[in-house]
Amino acid sequence: MSDFDIAETGALPALSTEPRKPRVALALGAGAAKGLAHIGAIEVLEQRGFEIVAIAGTSMGALIGGIYGMGKLDIYRDWVSTLARFDVLRLVDWSFSGGGFIKGDRIMAALRELIGEVNIEEFPIAYTAVATDIDREREVWLTRGPLFDAIRASIAIPTLFRPYTHEGRRLVDGALLNPLPVLPLMREEADYVFAVSVDGAAEMQKPPEKNVTAVPDHGYTAKLGRLFGRVLPAGDGKPKLKDPGAFDLMTQSMDLMQANLSRLRLAAYPPDLLIEIPRNVSTVYEFYRARELIELGRVRTEQMLDSWQPRHLHLG
Repeated sequence: MSDFDIAETGALPALSTEPRKPRVALALGAGAAKGLAHIGAIEVLEQRGFEIVAIAGTSMGALIGGIYGMGKLDIYRDWVSTLARFDVLRLVDWSFSGGGFIKGDRIMAALRELIGEVNIEEFPIAYTAVATDIDREREVWLTRGPLFDAIRASIAIPTLFRPYTHEGRRLVDGALLNPLPVLPLMREEADYVFAVSVDGAAEMQKPPEKNVTAVPDHGYTAKLGRLFGRVLPAGDGKPKLKDPGAFDLMTQSMDLMQANLSRLRLAAYPPDLLIEIPRNVSTVYEFYRARELIELGRVRTEQMLDSWQPRHLHLG
């Protein structure tokens, strides 16, 4: 039909009567391997009909949020779900200089090869990675430039990862100042602000299974066990619980500080919905438990949405 025909007959183009999806700005918190729960949370939000229009993330939250912004979260999920213990160790490039035990180059190279590189400005959604300028002692919001530069800065846990120099600034983990970045989302046009915290109250964990066959540790692995305070076999081959290693004590202390800082931040900038994952569900390096942690994120998000009473929106 021509423009003339429309004018003559008074016909109008058909208008969609389908209501739009509620728009969500999503904050994803710091938490290393625990942050894999963010994947499950995002999947449930999409299945429940929410449109994620903005993401702000700190540390692991910045990584998951950035890969989601690229539209490749399913690729990362499938890859991380296949990792075994020693696959995780192979991604670690140890260093005892430069301010951190891990350089971080190897894991960044693996992610670039898997996902590809993109500038944040090209994202279809708003994205902010939160880091800390260690010298100026201030929070930094990274909203442009190469994605994996922003992620590398945001995940630089002090003493574990080397600080990352970005645009002349030495940047470390954003969790030092803002482990759950709700504030950057307050400027976004969204119906709701949701936050996923992996610093929730500690819960009783299942006791270790009995009759677990101990795998002998030798050399390099045994040294890592002493550092991490793992369960190692005794001389008679039976599992023996070792005292917590220096690394575990450090990360447990950081978890406690992060949890308290998150509560203070949330009191100042409360989201419409807070989804919490217990902070003791995994240790920093247990990425080989990806399937379990992703499923936990799904379950907790479904539970919170089922009990949530949203304010009424006109979505026509």
